[in-house]
Amino acid sequence: MWHTIPALGTGLLTASLVASGFTFFLAALASSRPRLLAAARRAAYGTAAWTTAAVAILAYGFVTHDFRLSYVSRYSDRSMSVGYLISALWGGQDGSLLWWMFLLAAYSAVCVAWLRNRYLALQPYVIAALMGTVAFFGLVTLVAADPFTLNLAGPPVDGQGLNPLLQNINMVIHPPALYLGFVGCTIPYAFAMAALVSGRLDNEWLIAIRKWMLVAWLFLTLGNVLGMIWAYVELGWGGYWGWDPVENASLFPWITATAYIHSAMVQERRPMFKLWNISLVSITFFLTIFGTFLTRSGVIASVHAFAESDLGIYFLYFLGLLISTTIGLIVWRWSPLRSNTSIESVVSREAVFFSLNWVLIGTTTFVLVATTLPVLSNALVGRTITVGPEFYNRWMTPIGLVILAIMGATPLFGWRKTNAHAVRRGFIFPATIAVLGLLLHLVFGPSLGLPPFVSVTTEGDLEPLPGVLQYLGKIVPVVTVTLATFNVAVIVQEFWRGAKAQRSVRKTHLLSALFHAVSRARRRYGGYIAHLGLVLVFVGFLGQTWNASGQASLVPGETFSIENYVLRYERSRVERDRAKDMYIADLSVTDRTGAYRGTVSPAKYVYRSHRDQPTSEVDVLPSVRDDLYVVLGSLSLESHRAAIQVYVNPLVSFIWIGVIIVVLGTGICLWPHASMSRQRKTQRPDDGNGERKAALDVERKDAHAS
Repeated sequence: MWHTIPALGTGLLTASLVASGFTFFLAALASSRPRLLAAARRAAYGTAAWTTAAVAILAYGFVTHDFRLSYVSRYSDRSMSVGYLISALWGGQDGSLLWWMFLLAAYSAVCVAWLRNRYLALQPYVIAALMGTVAFFGLVTLVAADPFTLNLAGPPVDGQGLNPLLQNINMVIHPPALYLGFVGCTIPYAFAMAALVSGRLDNEWLIAIRKWMLVAWLFLTLGNVLGMIWAYVELGWGGYWGWDPVENASLFPWITATAYIHSAMVQERRPMFKLWNISLVSITFFLTIFGTFLTRSGVIASVHAFAESDLGIYFLYFLGLLISTTIGLIVWRWSPLRSNTSIESVVSREAVFFSLNWVLIGTTTFVLVATTLPVLSNALVGRTITVGPEFYNRWMTPIGLVILAIMGATPLFGWRKTNAHAVRRGFIFPATIAVLGLLLHLVFGPSLGLPPFVSVTTEGDLEPLPGVLQYLGKIVPVVTVTLATFNVAVIVQEFWRGAKAQRSVRKTHLLSALFHAVSRARRRYGGYIAHLGLVLVFVGFLGQTWNASGQASLVPGETFSIENYVLRYERSRVERDRAKDMYIADLSVTDRTGAYRGTVSPAKYVYRSHRDQPTSEVDVLPSVRDDLYVVLGSLSLESHRAAIQVYVNPLVSFIWIGVIIVVLGTGICLWPHASMSRQRKTQRPDDGNGERKAALDVERKDAHAS
């Protein structure tokens, strides 16, 4: 049966489905028969092994150009490099589902290995939930999207090739990063379900998933940003986020995961938000499945989506099963989920976190409704209503400013209750710096080309624009700069306070004291660093307010001026490689004073396998102040005339720098605490209480340091 590559691949896929189903039943039985837990663990490893083998066989099929496989012939050709051949594995519907299944099985195996003798009371249910999800993806892949299906007419001489838009280095790493984020959300959900089924609803499951959720959040962040970079350099429309439905689908779980990460801190310190946190973890996982439904069902048009198929119905039924099961378990455990403790004061960190959560959930709801509006409007009123990027940008602006304000204020409030004197004392320095930032922007902003006030126009779906949004749109720059300055000042103040406290105890120099402060409370200061990165991302988003664009048709020797840039068209050229023809225009760039700034070479690529789909290869001349972004619209080989579109995008570099800082801060949060490591070495194998006590001890130390 398994003597050929296609048959072997299908056989391995079948084996992984059977193994995941078998593991599910073993784990379910292990809850009442503990002796079966070891078998369930080994079976989980086996499931991962079978799935890994199936992925390896498909990758081998791409690398060896095995066009007997319909999937290989549809998404590759002989001219593609090995890197793009591997990325073609997840470039289509069938392979991407197998890739998802592989990542989930691998995640599950790593989780099982990590668990060892921890959380023994939760383990059977965690493994069962994970394997049940793996089995679902295996079933869908095998029944409706088998990537090992044969070409009925026989293997073609060459394949059709990967979509030219996907032949970009960012598309090699963007989908895996985003999938790691999506799939990573399954682990916290499995623990939440284990807590509900077992009735162990204290902080045990919460502490268990802390780093798993941070890892998932980190990959969601990277996946979204890599997608932004791909859109920025490949689509040629001058921007990096267009509120496309599939873009939004990847944003949903990121927002709710952010809400959970903050609300979990409250439950770790006080017996509150149990129901809220269970719900947030569940909603985050549901949104990953819903996003997959949007991507694969074809119900909403998107440049990012897969071709329309009947796969969406499988995910819709699965999502319905998940939601109904979760709601049933919550109702069953309603009494222990209810909090006997309430927020004692509105002037407290708990209250601020709670308000932030509601803003984030409101944001998710708003974007979700706007994204699905074409479907909802067609079902409710019989006509399709859509909204464009301008609609999102205008309405999301005040939401973003509220989030930025809450981010800055949160560290200034204490737990339970903050007295008025402490609040005033905490606000003095950052408020002063914020006012200084405001004044500097008012004075120097216009001369730097970043005016504090801008005009607002109403177009398309913004007509008529509400008066409040009209006014807010005009003052967005100065408000954002003021809030960003306030946030940075708060973070600096918190680091100074921590270093000062450590310096008084250790009698050491400031940098050493700062290092000790961060190492003692890594979650706290890692979070501050991540917040600093997000503040820079907000500043980068603000740059859209001052965008400028223009277009020109030039022959060699002619120039075009925009903002502070002068572009001189030097020459055109044609280059070829084994996959494509490249039509390139070279332009030198100077500023208004004549100082040389660099060269840009936008191009059009025509892939021989997709001659009807030429791609725009943008060239960007980046700087801290702005990006010069040039697109080649057309190029005449006879006259050498080039039509170019030029954008000047201020502050875009702040986004990429901010994300690097976010990754650094998250890495500090994830770095194991020395005292936690020591206690893990000495704890006895039990039901997880040793792990829980170790984590709580670290939390007490962090709280004391705070």
